[in-house]
Amino acid sequence: MENKRIGGAHAFGTVIYRPAQTPSTKRSLAAIPCYNEAVTIGSVVLQTRKYVDEVLVIDDGSTDDTRAIALEAGAKVITHAVNRGKGGAVRTALKYAQDGGFDFVVLLDGDGQHDPNEIPALAGPVREGKADFVIGSRFLSNTNRIPKYRQLGQTVLTAMTNLSSRHATTDSQSGFRALSRSAIEHFTMDSKGYNVESDMITSLTEQGIPIMEVPISVTYDVPNKHKKNPITHGFGVLRSILRAMEYSNPFLTFGIAGLVALVGGITFGVTALSTYAATAALPFWESLVGGIFTLLGILSLMAGITLRYVAMTVRRMA
Repeated sequence: MENKRIGGAHAFGTVIYRPAQTPSTKRSLAAIPCYNEAVTIGSVVLQTRKYVDEVLVIDDGSTDDTRAIALEAGAKVITHAVNRGKGGAVRTALKYAQDGGFDFVVLLDGDGQHDPNEIPALAGPVREGKADFVIGSRFLSNTNRIPKYRQLGQTVLTAMTNLSSRHATTDSQSGFRALSRSAIEHFTMDSKGYNVESDMITSLTEQGIPIMEVPISVTYDVPNKHKKNPITHGFGVLRSILRAMEYSNPFLTFGIAGLVALVGGITFGVTALSTYAATAALPFWESLVGGIFTLLGILSLMAGITLRYVAMTVRRMA
């Protein structure tokens, strides 16, 4: 589907959305992955119900009253017996949307960070058939007060996701997004945890699904905001992105590692030669480390070239 721009555009294909004047007949679902969000899930469901035909809460093994409160607020609830992580909850939501014949699904968090009142602006391009995949970007709004450490972490993860997917987004980790039925059917990656956001971008861009971003607001002053350590969470997502890059673009992955190793080897080698020139004695450890790094760099570059050739051959045969 062509990614049309409406009412002016920003970088990265982001648009200022203007809703259609006529109502849409497309069936809509809002899916909210949750783990121990009893404090906030009731209000999130009640606000979300105003904008979609059905609200689904995926209770991902919660040990509090998340399920009961979500049901009382009017949501359908699917409960995982054990915690499967964000990726497992999102896959459950997308399968429910596909099996239920919904035309599009809106994903948002249950902790209150996302504003359900922004669903019309987020889902509008999908509802009107102007886009298949829309991401709500926190970094396209000047009003958001995002903690510095989060900005740094998100910038790194977004840069790596963009490198992996070869598509530029401003907020790859945003959980506030909308997918058309076509995008739902094309997302096939078996994501486990919070890397589902990056995996979705990589998977859909590889299959030609265009991405659009719209500005959203976000609040971090919510209960359970420290439920997951942001440092371990960030490194976990980064590790998953690097694993995906090893498969999708082995030359880039091994090439970067090879260049880093070569630079290290050359640095140690120059240091060793400088010492030898000054003292007529070749330093053992600098020479050894320089040789090892240089060898690893060459091997890594050769592996990247070989794996790229294999990957291109497999794609041509597929």
